[in-house]
Amino acid sequence: MNIISHSFPENQYYREVTAKKGIVLHHTVSGDSVEGDINWWKSTAERVATPIIIARDGGIHQLFSSKYWAHHLGIKKAHFAQFGLPEMNTQRNKEFIGIELDSWGGLTFKDSKYYSFSGQEVAAKNVVKYEKEFRGYRFYEKYTDAQIASLKELLVYWGKQYGISLKYKGNIMFEFNKRALGGESGIWAHVSFRPDKSDVHPQPELIRMLESLV
Repeated sequence: MNIISHSFPENQYYREVTAKKGIVLHHTVSGDSVEGDINWWKSTAERVATPIIIARDGGIHQLFSSKYWAHHLGIKKAHFAQFGLPEMNTQRNKEFIGIELDSWGGLTFKDSKYYSFSGQEVAAKNVVKYEKEFRGYRFYEKYTDAQIASLKELLVYWGKQYGISLKYKGNIMFEFNKRALGGESGIWAHVSFRPDKSDVHPQPELIRMLESLV
């Protein structure tokens, strides 16, 4: 596994070793610029980050060790309350490792072209189209084959390192649900924890990879 290490300020994450019980998949809602993602996190004071960003070419960029933690979920008290659960956002951030896939995420379609929220055009070959809207969008930038392959490597590695079950949870992974908020171990997505997020989307190639894990 080829890891590209970055210098990331210690005041942008917590150098506290915490027990890990799961992994949460995110996408960045940005273009193919890991440096841009990192610089954005550096510009904020909230210690929002993930230890890994996977670039469009499959490069695995590490900011800090996965044994430490930073905020990446942003779960509100009201989200927990919908399922009668106590607020545990900080605890969930500590025990779930976040990983980002570089992607524009949801796209709009105008004049036969696809655009990101910022107006960046995305080539049609890089777009996945859903029959029904997923979290407000029918069109998303695809995660690349290289990204999905690198993600699999990481999931297998972390599964062994931390004793995390890699069994695919099925469609509920792409739904806002009590099991994720309640801290059930395993692989989840940001959408599992929040109804206002759209990462990650249920791209068939991503699902096939997740189904292949044991």
